[in-house]
This record gives sequence, structure tokens and C-alpha cells, in this order.
Amino acid sequence: MLVAGEPSGDVIGALLIKALSEATAGRLTCFGVGGPGMVAAGLEPLFDQSDLAVMGLVEVVPRLPLLARRLRECVSAGLARAPDIVVTIDSSSFGRRLARRLRRNGLHAPLVHYVAPMVWAWRPGRAARLAREYDHLLTLFPFEPELFRRHGLNAECVGHPVLEVPVGDGAGFRRRHLIDPAAPLLLVMPGSRRSEVERLAAPFAEAARRLTVAVPGLRVALPTLPHLAPRLVRLLPEAAVAATESERRDAIAAADAALVASGTATLELAAAGVPMVVGYRAAPLTVWAARRLLRLRHIALPNILTEEVVVPELIQGDCTAGGLATAVAPLLAGGEAAAAQRRGLAEAVGRLGPAGSRPSRRAAAVILSLARPASPPQIDRGAT
Repeated sequence: MLVAGEPSGDVIGALLIKALSEATAGRLTCFGVGGPGMVAAGLEPLFDQSDLAVMGLVEVVPRLPLLARRLRECVSAGLARAPDIVVTIDSSSFGRRLARRLRRNGLHAPLVHYVAPMVWAWRPGRAARLAREYDHLLTLFPFEPELFRRHGLNAECVGHPVLEVPVGDGAGFRRRHLIDPAAPLLLVMPGSRRSEVERLAAPFAEAARRLTVAVPGLRVALPTLPHLAPRLVRLLPEAAVAATESERRDAIAAADAALVASGTATLELAAAGVPMVVGYRAAPLTVWAARRLLRLRHIALPNILTEEVVVPELIQGDCTAGGLATAVAPLLAGGEAAAAQRRGLAEAVGRLGPAGSRPSRRAAAVILSLARPASPPQIDRGAT
């Protein structure tokens, strides 16, 4: 049973399912919650992943009845089908509640969480709570396992999946969408959660519109999920193209710069060497709480990894169309500003692990060894 409540978790889950299928010679059967990537890889979905994709203190309140119903459905399915192992991916709040209820109701399968909550950033008490609910934890960053081992949770780093995501076909993307090879191309990525899109779509779209006026020949691309596309496409300038989710990697490979919401997408762009400006808005109460709980100076992952301001961050009142456009303009020009950011992005990605490594294969090895301890498949956890 695999449960991923966010689109970023869907990427990780899809890679994991493929690695598990390879290791079991195609004998894997899996069900749960995931996005289009996991479903395409072989997941039997219980319901649409978008029902769980919500973030923020205020933003989650209206979704509580739906979240409660989906939690009950996951528990019922897990108990009825009695899987060999349960793996929750990212979305630790939902995953922890699911793990607790499954165990409380008699499921004896090992419970594994994949992607550690960022206790090094805020709410360190979550480490102890996670340790009470799970048997094992797989982390993305090498400094994370010790933070959980001290609470008695078996934890190991398998590496970040951005290291194994294939490079997209940028030239092919431009051909399909009739974008001149020499035309500057801006990606607009206002997040994957409805709450993010509601707050970021307007300033991101207006910044893109202003840039199409200021930058000769500029084209704009929007890689987005199907349920978010209708709202976003209406806001974008005429020169924009809407890319399907399957074209996401190609769009990233084709881009010269990006406007992006804070999150895993910043690492996807960093791995591709695409200069970016990060914007973020949340409900005032959410921001008030975050500023008192966060233990970090930055919100963009490349900045967190390097402990420097590699990527401009425009948050709350600073996240305006004018501010975003002004910050992106020098990156589209392709001069020293873009080159300097690319150097910083390369340093950030280098801290995630060696190039060409296969985190999903290492994760699959751990999961299979826990699910079938008597005769686990012989997979080298350090394999690349």
C-alpha cells in the first residue's frame, strides 16, 4: 500500500513503483493514493490525489471533512487488503494519522514513511511523534537520519529523487509548441496545491504579462496539473502555452528562467540549471505562525542547501507582479546574473548526492527487505 498526498510525492512514488517492479520481476501489486505518475506506473488508486493536497493552518480548515472521509477510506482499504507493507510518501500529517489507525486496528505489516518532515526547519517535536507511529523512515537528505534515530526510529538516507529524473527534451518542446529556438522562454509554476494557486496565480500571471511587453519575443509556458489548468490558462498572456503534466520535464529543459512557488519544483529547476525567482503567499495567520516556528532564514531549497541567497525569494507583501517581473528580467537576459545563479544551483544540487545515483532503487531495497525479511531480493542499496 502506497499513499502519496502531494504531486511532489507522486514523482517519488512513481520512481519507487518502477524500482519495486524491476526488483520483483513485475510481480508487484500496489494500491493506495497517488497522482498520474504513480497510476501510470501501476498504482490502483483509491481516489484522486488532489483531495489530500492542501497546506497551511487556515487553508486546511474547509477541507477537514473531506480529509477525514479520505482517511477513513484509506484505513478501510488497508485493513481489508492486508498489504505486505505500507509506505506513506511525504504528507507526514496525513500519513502519520493513517499509520496510527492501521496499527490500532490490528494491521501487522511494517509501516514505512518516505521523505522526512523538515524537523530541522520547524516543529522538531514531529520527530518523536513520527517515531511512535512508524517502523522505518527513508530520508532524502544525508543530515536527516540522526535527527530521528535519537528518538528510536530506524532511519536511513536513500538520496533525493531529483538526481534520477531524466533530462527533458527542450528542443522537442519548442518544436511542438511552435516556439522559436532563439526566443526567450519563461516558465510559470505557481504550485500544485489549490491554496497555492489561488494566492500566486494572479501575481505570477501579471508578472508574465508585463515581461512579455518588456522582453522582445518572450514566450511563456505553464506546466500544470489538469485540475488546475483551466483557471491558470485564463490568466496568462496570449503568448503563453499550457504544457501537460507529461511535458513538465521537457518544458523545464526548454526554459531560460522560471517564476516558481517555493517547494520541490525549485530542485527540479536547479537540477536542470534553470535560473528562477521564488514567490510565496499564504494566509496571514499561517505566515504569522510560520515566522514564529521556522528555524530557517530561507524558504527556497537551493538557498537552504547552500546557506546562501542563490535564488531571490519574494514572500507575502513582496510577492507582487512588479517585484517578480523586476527580479526575473535580468535572468531572462542571460548575462552574469543568470550565470551566477546557475553556479549556485549546481552547488546546491551537488549537496544532494552524486550525479547519476538511483535513490528509488535504494529505497526499493529497504522496503522489500522489510516486507519479506526471510528472502529479500538481492539489491545493492548503494547501486547507481
